[in-house]
Amino acid sequence: MSVSALGAILALVIAIVLILKKVPPTYAMIIGAIIGGLVGGVGLTHTVTYMIDGTKNIVSAIIRIVTAGILAGTLIESGAAARIAEVIVKKLGTKNALLAMTLATWILTSVGVFGDVAVITVSPIAIQIAQKTGYRKLGILIAMIGGVKAGNVMSPNPNAIAAAETFKVPLTSMMAAGIPAALTAIVVTTLIARRLAHKGSEVLIDDVEASKNEVLPSLWASFVGPLVTILLLLCRPLFNITIDPLIALPVGGLAGIIAMGKTKHTIEYLKFGLMKMSGVAMLLVGTGTLAGIIANSTLKDVIITGLGTLGLPAFLLAPISGILMGAASASSTAGTTLASQVFGDVILSYGVARLAAGAMIHSGSFVFDGLPHGSFFHVSAGCINMEIKERLKLIPYESLIGFGMVTMSTVLYGVLRVVG
Repeated sequence: MSVSALGAILALVIAIVLILKKVPPTYAMIIGAIIGGLVGGVGLTHTVTYMIDGTKNIVSAIIRIVTAGILAGTLIESGAAARIAEVIVKKLGTKNALLAMTLATWILTSVGVFGDVAVITVSPIAIQIAQKTGYRKLGILIAMIGGVKAGNVMSPNPNAIAAAETFKVPLTSMMAAGIPAALTAIVVTTLIARRLAHKGSEVLIDDVEASKNEVLPSLWASFVGPLVTILLLLCRPLFNITIDPLIALPVGGLAGIIAMGKTKHTIEYLKFGLMKMSGVAMLLVGTGTLAGIIANSTLKDVIITGLGTLGLPAFLLAPISGILMGAASASSTAGTTLASQVFGDVILSYGVARLAAGAMIHSGSFVFDGLPHGSFFHVSAGCINMEIKERLKLIPYESLIGFGMVTMSTVLYGVLRVVG
């Protein structure tokens, strides 16, 4: 018994509306899934069954994401993320300030820091540089947003873990597949940031809180955690020794704690990391219920038929589904998870390689992941005290960065089939 396409669409619409009404996203998606299943004609029993099955499919990803909190918590709370950002910006200087902001957020997210935390970390430095150079808010924020997108698409963050888990490919392979999209994002971001450098409202020193006077760890110690994690993950392709992200991510975090001499703060970092990841885990629970309804609906058949009618190649279902689900959830993590769970098997049935399918979906999820019904939209505006009306002006530009990313991935993995 299948949920009608109308029911699946209604489930998405209700979830979006409820999120816009400030209902917690997890509950919004669960409510949307319930109503979508009932309106879709499968009854209460089947609706609940589909929701539970959808959640079961992402439990392994959720467990790995929770353990990733040890690395993320260490990088954020120890000051390692702040040290990395500070050094990058200082080395490039005010002449290359916008590029420095992009590279700083790129490096932070690529080593495992959350996108919102990366922007919050870099924003005080960006504010200070903007005051010296005369840059305005639109320019510095798009520079940081582009860096977040570039880092996220090649990082051990929840979105990459979700894609790797669903398509059963090594996390390092999914991260490597995102590198071309990341480089594209950096180039496009640099061009856009220069164009917007002197547009928007003026940056004031009062726009951010004064930075804490804390002793930051050394640069080498700050990088130990991410480096250990990546080296452990690389054991599979290099030595055919499989070390699961469930082990590699927390071990990297603990190695970083030891290298920085912060062992007495271990519990504090673990608690913070768990708090950050708990939000993502709960988001994915809601995402799983919604994915269960959509996966058991005729919506994917409607989209596939539409592609055929337009004469478009079947592999385009991967980037298109990533774009659509990313827009529906305003989250690259939820978007990647939804698209992979719902459309993954269909995409693979057309002969698309697992890594290629995951990479195209993943990059597609970044096109509209910054819409107003998502948290990143508001966090990124708040970090430089930007008005919502002004923040809305950046949506076309950040979407353009996302389109550049997904176009690069689609050409490489869909048209040229460089992996398979």
